[in-house]
Amino acid sequence: MKNTSLFIPILLLLSFSLQQTVQVSSFTQRNQEFEKSASSRTLEQEHEHAHEVHCSRERSRAAWKIIEEYLMPFLEQEHYEMSSKCRLHPDNDLFRDQEQHKIHLDINEWQCGYCKKSFRAEKFLDQHFDNRHYNLLNISGSKCLADLCRALHCDVVMDTKLSKTKCNPAAAARNHHLWSCR
Repeated sequence: MKNTSLFIPILLLLSFSLQQTVQVSSFTQRNQEFEKSASSRTLEQEHEHAHEVHCSRERSRAAWKIIEEYLMPFLEQEHYEMSSKCRLHPDNDLFRDQEQHKIHLDINEWQCGYCKKSFRAEKFLDQHFDNRHYNLLNISGSKCLADLCRALHCDVVMDTKLSKTKCNPAAAARNHHLWSCR
């Protein structure tokens, strides 16, 4: 009877262990299949859309402005160093290199720092980068800062930029009783 009572827990333990091994094995196999299909899908997408980037340049610019104006001064003041692996590190910004190659000469004059072509507005220079210098984007190791806009409240920065351009300060002062400009 003693041998039988000792045998039953060992048998249960063995069956439980075997069941866990089978589950882990099937989970590992499914995970490997998923990774294989995901990587092949990624490679296929890269070949199909070699220069198609799904990241808003304007929202990334707004996110970078927030990081640059609010986070970086704090880091400098507290003598913190941002890890190069941090998503907010300048080297990890998808558009950082292109943004640094924008030359703002005058109100309506922008120039490409790569090929020196001139443009009347920043949006045309952005289109130029998308069409002519897309190959200079570091899409393998960079992140889209626009993905952080919800947490960084980029819309507030973008809205203030729009509201500034809508109102003429002199007209707002003359018509302050009408509240035409907010």
